[in-house]
Amino acid sequence: MFLTQTTSRQREILEVFLRNGWDYMRRLLTGGKTDEPQLPTPAVLRNILVDLGPVYVKFGQLLSTRPDLLPAAYIDELSMLQDDVPPVNWADIEVVIRQQLPQSLESTFTTIDPRPVAAGSIAQTHKAILIDGREVAIKVQRPGIDAIVAQDISLIRGVADLVSRTEFGQMYDIDSLAEEFTKALEAELDFIREASFTDQLRRNLTNSRWFDSSQLVVAEIYWDLTTAKLLVMEWLDGVPILSGDFGSAQNGQDPYKKRAAVTSLLFRAFFQQVYIDGFFHADPHPGNLFYLRDGRVALLDCGMVGRLDPRSQQILTEMLLAIVDLDAQRCAQLTLQLADSAQPVILSRLENDYDRMLRKYYNLSLSQINFSQVFYEVLQVARNNKIRLPSNLGLYAKTLANLEGVARLVNPEINLLDEIKPLITDLFRRQLFGANPVQSLLRTALDLKSLSLQSPRQIELLLDRVTSETLQWNLSVRGLDNIRRTMDEAANRLSFSILVGSLIIGAALISNNAQTTELSWLSTILFATASLLGLWLVFSTIRSGRLK
Repeated sequence: MFLTQTTSRQREILEVFLRNGWDYMRRLLTGGKTDEPQLPTPAVLRNILVDLGPVYVKFGQLLSTRPDLLPAAYIDELSMLQDDVPPVNWADIEVVIRQQLPQSLESTFTTIDPRPVAAGSIAQTHKAILIDGREVAIKVQRPGIDAIVAQDISLIRGVADLVSRTEFGQMYDIDSLAEEFTKALEAELDFIREASFTDQLRRNLTNSRWFDSSQLVVAEIYWDLTTAKLLVMEWLDGVPILSGDFGSAQNGQDPYKKRAAVTSLLFRAFFQQVYIDGFFHADPHPGNLFYLRDGRVALLDCGMVGRLDPRSQQILTEMLLAIVDLDAQRCAQLTLQLADSAQPVILSRLENDYDRMLRKYYNLSLSQINFSQVFYEVLQVARNNKIRLPSNLGLYAKTLANLEGVARLVNPEINLLDEIKPLITDLFRRQLFGANPVQSLLRTALDLKSLSLQSPRQIELLLDRVTSETLQWNLSVRGLDNIRRTMDEAANRLSFSILVGSLIIGAALISNNAQTTELSWLSTILFATASLLGLWLVFSTIRSGRLK
């Protein structure tokens, strides 16, 4: 067991657990009852992750994207985790840059600001100017971080192995969950992956029928300078969106109108990412949404993305409508359609849980409903009913919560329903007719033509088989075997009853006309046989309990 090992890093982790007062670890070491691991309180868990260092802070940030696994209190606490780490000395960063560049640093950049504009647990970012005069952002991986991540990943897997032996661990498939998180941590070390995500989002949002794509910016990647440890991209001059200057009435600008335009742009852009593209920026917190000097909005840090297949997109669209209609029964049905496992679920209990959860929103107007909070509660109900949902739903819920939170801070008077109503109408039209209605109509016409050509021949074959007596019907009726056995038992008892009656009548006739001793004996034997069979029939009927 990993807890019995004595490496310095493991002793350090154990000390952090004890220092923060996690009672489960104390009981584990003192021989107390340890059948079921208990999570520390949200605040204690956050402190533990901060004390453990940057990699565990990143792990906590990943956990905050899983409201399908953790209650809302944990999600809120972990969402506040920030990569508050001191920057690496410029001399060490310069070494990494020189190692990753295909040419010398002097022939690639005119200047590089040695002061980082941002420092995180995995990398830090510097502003630079290329030799051709373009301003760029350079994201550089911290020296030696890959070794630290590898060491901590092995410990995370050790913890997962311990927890997976409990009922809690088996219920939530902790081994698979740990594998998912460790792969995500490893992926954070590959800037090629982040660059490809950024490029795909940029392409997807270049054209849209729902918003003015010229007002939304995703940084351009400079692929000739980008490697697994160095990411070079377009410099976007702006500030976090909550610090943006939206103008004032004194200088002739309408700040309310500008704020409304910005929030509408964000909702429409993310609605397209989620419900049309199926590929979305999964971390739209205020620090990753920039308000640029020219009034445009930029999406930064595209390292965490979510994906949805067409089926999930359609179910989530219907779930949104079910929430608007406060339809508990439909919410239950859609949850089961989304379920990641075929574990038995009591549907009536699930519907009742949803009904209780939605009932508190009956007297609220739709503009007062926090839809991300409602969806968090939907995930909570599913978790209470031991329904395992796909991990991408956690990213979806977290993205919705972040987006709605930012929108309400930028524009407190925003009405979410007014924003999404026209989009949902258009979305259903696209799901029914496709992006190109004419093409969908032609495809449907071809399918009908194919069906019309095949149907007469299929009907002819069916009639031919009927008339030639070669058609066989294979029917499977549930419970038919029980009915057949019951009918067999009834028929047998009826046959025995007739037999007993026949023996009694025969014995009576023989006894009445008996002229010899042999006939008298035959009559007695028949009476005796009839009596025994009759008693057996009565006994078996009583034993079956089917007298009524």
